[in-house]
Amino acid sequence: MLKILFLLLMSGGIPVAIAMAGASLIYLFWTQSSPPFVVIHRMVSGIDSFPLLAVPFFILAGNLMNNAGITNRIYNYALALVGWMKGGLGHVNVVGSVVFAGMSGTAIADAAGLGTIEIKAMKDHGYSTEFAVGVTAASATLGPIIPPSLPFVIYGMMANVSVGSLFLAGILPGVFMAFLMMVTVAYFAHKNNWGSDVKFNWPRVLKALSETAVVVFWPFCVWGLVTVFETPPQMTVFVALAFLFVADKLFKFQAVLPIMTPVLLIGGMTTGVFTPTEGAIAACVWALILGFLWYRTLNLKMFVKICLDTVETTATVMFIVAAASIFGWMLTATGVTAAISDWVLGVTQEPWKFLLLANLLMLFVGCFLEPTAAITILVPILVPICQKLGIDLVHFGLIMVLNLMIGLLHPPMGMVLFVLARVAKLSVERTTAAILPWLFPLLGSLAVITYAPSLVLWLPKQFY
Repeated sequence: MLKILFLLLMSGGIPVAIAMAGASLIYLFWTQSSPPFVVIHRMVSGIDSFPLLAVPFFILAGNLMNNAGITNRIYNYALALVGWMKGGLGHVNVVGSVVFAGMSGTAIADAAGLGTIEIKAMKDHGYSTEFAVGVTAASATLGPIIPPSLPFVIYGMMANVSVGSLFLAGILPGVFMAFLMMVTVAYFAHKNNWGSDVKFNWPRVLKALSETAVVVFWPFCVWGLVTVFETPPQMTVFVALAFLFVADKLFKFQAVLPIMTPVLLIGGMTTGVFTPTEGAIAACVWALILGFLWYRTLNLKMFVKICLDTVETTATVMFIVAAASIFGWMLTATGVTAAISDWVLGVTQEPWKFLLLANLLMLFVGCFLEPTAAITILVPILVPICQKLGIDLVHFGLIMVLNLMIGLLHPPMGMVLFVLARVAKLSVERTTAAILPWLFPLLGSLAVITYAPSLVLWLPKQFY
């Protein structure tokens, strides 16, 4: 009956969070199994969690980066690095999303922020609007895969899994997904005989490569100083950052400092300097330093607006989490999750078959539910089955998030789809058709990530 009430409310056009909370309240009134105030109690306890403090801070950090002119710097860096290749701006789109994913943590922020610049640039260079929208939609899915990631924070809290492990688990799959997308861009470039969008220029390319090298080797240099010369870690990081700012000023780097955001986050969490929640605060401090002091692209008026936008987004996310918390508790209390678990284990006890069924379910659910709501509903149902079948929960978390990100690209509830339709001024139907070819690299990535767990788990095992 609970599920029927939920579906009836959803079909009536009621927002998913209100539908979940309303269905739970109506069910309690109808059955009189518990007092109605249980709904409020469970909703409050569902968001009374220290790890969830990371959510507003990661949202704030992403908004600060998005409004501080960082997106233009990322675009110019990616253009210098890969814009000279055939189908150059398609490759720029993918590389830019990889970099921006390390700051925003959400697919929608990627699509709305960097996607606006990329789609306009690709249309100006003669690319079809459909191709520009398709590659932007596909690359936006990297936002929650490459750390930091808001869905990973929600999943980690719900499934009692280390958020730091989830962040590390997303790095190699994110790079693999980007590689497949760039192969797809190369295929379209060869098929349509596209050329490059900027001339190959050695100084420009070498400067972009030097920026990449600085970001890649900076943490190894810090690690070497700490381990070989036994210098205090905090002092070493401080001095290394000071040298980084000096180098940025001397060589006029485009995006070294913004790209350092995920490096600092992952480095701080894996070395135990701060927790993921404290890391979110550190990301905000870093964004404030870049926006106010270094690039000077932020002012007090912009900051107030960014804070208000953050409050609005956080309130929406938290209300969904609270509503999904009571709905998930009701599913467990009424025996629905146990019944589903018994049914699935009765059908198969082979992990690979369960993962196939779970993928189909999550792809379907992702088309109808916002990722936060989907995670909070699906985790109590699917995680106990994973535990019984011996499936690693970090691995399963990445599978779940990727499935739900693909769901963001499809009607009727695909938020990335609607954002890009508005940005590109296309109908939803044409936007959907434009995205369809890009399902091949995305579903191919999903298959590899599902059945090659070593790709996901290798990095977490090195540090945890």
